[in-house]
This record gives sequence, structure tokens and C-alpha cells, in this order.
Amino acid sequence: MIRTNLSTRPFYNERAVHLLAAILAVALLAVTAWQAVRVVRLSQQKTDLNASIRRNGAEADNQAGQAQQIRSGLDQKQLAALADAAKEANDLIAKRTFSWTELFNQLEATLPGDVMLLGVHPEIKDAITQLHLDVQGKAPEEVDAFWDRLEKTGAFHDAEWSNVTITDDGFHRMTMNVIYAARTAGARPASAPPEKPAAQPEGKQ
Repeated sequence: MIRTNLSTRPFYNERAVHLLAAILAVALLAVTAWQAVRVVRLSQQKTDLNASIRRNGAEADNQAGQAQQIRSGLDQKQLAALADAAKEANDLIAKRTFSWTELFNQLEATLPGDVMLLGVHPEIKDAITQLHLDVQGKAPEEVDAFWDRLEKTGAFHDAEWSNVTITDDGFHRMTMNVIYAARTAGARPASAPPEKPAAQPEGKQ
């Protein structure tokens, strides 16, 4: 016969339960403390950033005020006069360094036999050289051929024609206005195509 005492309570391990509760409490306290420290740090960073923004804004306003004072103290007429003097000095330097030899070498190499160059007038302004070429040819096609050769050199562009007339001898005379830039090193002007050699009579060597 099995005898069982039903009046006794079941056995529970109360120490393990208390230990688990204590661990959970400590973990909760640690997480809470970490969150609190993080909130404090973020709040401090926000305060520092706001202070930096205010300092930068104040410095920008100060610099803008100083710049305005400097601009208001400048004499605009004097600045304009200095700018004009600088442009004039640059134009004088460009005129002194202008190479007539290089220009005439290119014109000679590209000038067709039936086109005459009557005059060359350079005008230098704001570091830009504009040439006024007085040209005369037997036909407009010959003058166009002259311009095509000039353009192929890469040193002449933006050509315009003016004062187009026909002389009593039937020649077409005009002024070519063209922007000229000095040739870069190594570039060669486009010369006229070589003439074919004359045919030798039969029987001659």
C-alpha cells in the first residue's frame, strides 16, 4: 500500500526565482542608466551645436558688415579709371608683342596668285586682335578661296565683308574684317596647292 501525505504543499525553488528577479532588475537599471546617460550626452551635443550656429551666424554678419563698409568706402570712379588704365596697358603690351613677321608669313602662304592684298590694318582692343584686310581679286570665288585657306590655319575666324566694290578694270575689291589669333607652336599655315609640272615635249628627257 502506497501512503501519500496530501496535506503538504508542493516544493518550489524560491532562491532561483529571487535570483532571476534580481538579475532582471539589475539589467533594467543598467538599461535605464545607459539611456539616461545617452540623453544627457545628446542634449549636451545639441546645446554645443546651437551655440556654434549662433557664433557662426554672428561671425557671418560681422564679415558682411565689414565687406559693406569696405565697398562703401571705395571710390567707384577711381576703380573704373584703374580698370580702364589696366585695359589700355594690356592693349599696349599686345601691340608691342604683335608679330608682323608671323602674320605676313601666313598671309603670303595662303594668298592665291589671282588675289592681291592691298592693305593690312590691325586693331587690338581688350586683348583681341581684329584685322582689316583690303583684298582685290579677279572673281569672288578667288577671294573665297583665300578665306578658306586662312580659316584652315586656325588663326583666323569670324570673317565679315564690307566695302564690296567692282573697279573699272572689273576687279572685285572688298575689306575682310577678321579676328586673328597668333598661331600655336608647331602649327603650319595652309598653303596653296603646288602647281603641276609642265609637260615635257616628246623626245626630250
